[in-house]
Amino acid sequence: MTTTQRTARTRHVVTVLLAAVTMAAVAPAAHAGSRSQSHLPSWQLLSVPTGAALRTLDAVSRQTAWIGSDAGTVLRTVDGGRSWRDVSPPGTSGMHFRDLAARDAYRAVAMTAGSGSDSRLYVTADGGRTWQLTYQATDPATFFDAMAFYDSRHGIVVGDPVGGKFQVLVTYDGGNTWAVLPGTGMPDAQPDEYGFADSGTTVVTAGHDVWFGSGGSVSRVFHSRDGGLTWDVRTSPILSGSAEGTAGIYGLAFRTANLGLAVGGDFLTPDVTQHVSAVSYLGRPWTAPTREPSGVRFAAVWLPFTVATAVAVGINGSDVSYDAGQHWSRFDDGELNSTDCAADGTCWAVGDSGRVVVLRR
Repeated sequence: MTTTQRTARTRHVVTVLLAAVTMAAVAPAAHAGSRSQSHLPSWQLLSVPTGAALRTLDAVSRQTAWIGSDAGTVLRTVDGGRSWRDVSPPGTSGMHFRDLAARDAYRAVAMTAGSGSDSRLYVTADGGRTWQLTYQATDPATFFDAMAFYDSRHGIVVGDPVGGKFQVLVTYDGGNTWAVLPGTGMPDAQPDEYGFADSGTTVVTAGHDVWFGSGGSVSRVFHSRDGGLTWDVRTSPILSGSAEGTAGIYGLAFRTANLGLAVGGDFLTPDVTQHVSAVSYLGRPWTAPTREPSGVRFAAVWLPFTVATAVAVGINGSDVSYDAGQHWSRFDDGELNSTDCAADGTCWAVGDSGRVVVLRR
């Protein structure tokens, strides 16, 4: 069998498996996704030298992870969380680090969120010993929400609407330079529609595709196949339109371009269990799953080396789904703000008061 034949066969097998999982997940079943409590995952708590609210992370491996906080700090571990180093860019005290994209223990891009000049992008290539400020917004209407990379060089940042359209920045050199894309291919934002810079997961990529979620007056998912030049948009069943404007999509996760999860809700009503998640299979519209997570969720992640297992985290705990987001089971009660899994299968999560955990399966 030639290399081309092997590749084609592998792609065929993966496609068949994903289709089978999707069809099984769509078919309602009372027992689907359920496991005994003893077989559910759990979080292992790590010690971190900070009490700050930890908002974002990038899991590189079992040994290496980068974390960003609301106290203007970036932390890094290279020994599995046994020790941490403060590698914050200079002059960022009080800034809000809301997204990170790390390639390894040395190279990373950090994003801060805030009005105007408080929205910034930094790059390091030496483990955080030195940083370069590669972008700082000048328009006071700018407010970054989240960032994602397709590969080591191509990345995208999405910010709140400026002039009636969500703002998009792109890089083609690993974050060293950034350019604001024209808004001609972006659908108009609805009045009082915006993004949430809470977990660093409202912008995600899979292959050449990118998505971002919105909230406020509506909860919608925007999708681009051409690096952010043009977009389509679909509504979601996730909560929106609250009087305080605090409801919407807080996180997205895509296994492939055909298997998507969205989580959110209203953080002012954290125990609500309806309209806090949505699924989209094979490019179909976003729909509510059969059994939703047990409260508002800020982020979700697909577990590596599984076909259909995902974890979602939020204010009142964590849930796991074994059937592509159709049925969720709660396995932890602690508050977490974001989660990410490394290529080697290690999954990390962070929360308020310096909480850092690693998943045990």
